[in-house]
Amino acid sequence: MEFKENNSFSLDWDDRFTEDVIRLMDAIEATPPPPPSSSSKKRKSAVHHQDNLKTGRQLPHSILSPPPSFPSSFARCQSNTRLRYPPLRFGGHILYSFTEDEVENAAMELLKIVEIKKKEMGQVALGFDIEWKPSFQKGILPGKAAVMQICCDSQYCYVMHIFHSGIPQSLQVLLEDSEIIKVGVAIDGDAVKVFSDYKVSVNALEDLSDLANQKFDSDCRHWSLAALTEEFICKELPKPKKIRLGNWELYPLSNAQLQYAATDAFASWQIHQVLKSLPDAVKDPADKQSETISSQ
Repeated sequence: MEFKENNSFSLDWDDRFTEDVIRLMDAIEATPPPPPSSSSKKRKSAVHHQDNLKTGRQLPHSILSPPPSFPSSFARCQSNTRLRYPPLRFGGHILYSFTEDEVENAAMELLKIVEIKKKEMGQVALGFDIEWKPSFQKGILPGKAAVMQICCDSQYCYVMHIFHSGIPQSLQVLLEDSEIIKVGVAIDGDAVKVFSDYKVSVNALEDLSDLANQKFDSDCRHWSLAALTEEFICKELPKPKKIRLGNWELYPLSNAQLQYAATDAFASWQIHQVLKSLPDAVKDPADKQSETISSQ
């Protein structure tokens, strides 16, 4: 299906992105979140198609492939102040669903993929994220969660326009399944918003910031998805404000929005693959003794 932009609406929305608004958003993003509690370090429970796939497609062969392997002597990316990393871009198929039936079918397909991966690998993790329309007016709350993106591997990412479809039964089953791990940054907040907006729980959450700190013996660093992408994938995660802060409720999503949404979920999935391949950090004995004394 060919997607056409609603130019008159886009121009009106773009007018809201004044320099003052962008500076304000930068200031909000620069404010560090509160330190994580000890319980937050544990795992928590709480198709229109861009490519040429048909509705009656078979499950892709890629889901039977073994998970990507990473060298045991993994080294974190070395930053170069003179050169920027190449941008990360999801290069697989983006499956966009809009109606209730389309989202239901997409979720059913995802559940089938998860079951096959469980038999092959035991545990399955999905890159997970949501988008919503922001508010630029005082006293006006942001919109409800409008888009949910789920990435299961490097070949397929599902972008579901739940603002229009709601959360049908199969998607609710997937979200509430405590054996299907959903991974992302600040994913607890996403789960809270989904429950607030749709009264559906998102269970089995793993925050990538906590996982990174677990691997590198750091309790206080608050990683963003972009920082994790640079550190462990050696790529830059594009975050253009006019897309990130755009109107995610409008149908159809633009190709740029679809690419942005899929890339975010893919980044979460790929970072999780890298981090899970690494051993946990070994604490210094002096640190352990200090923790014991402080707990007495």
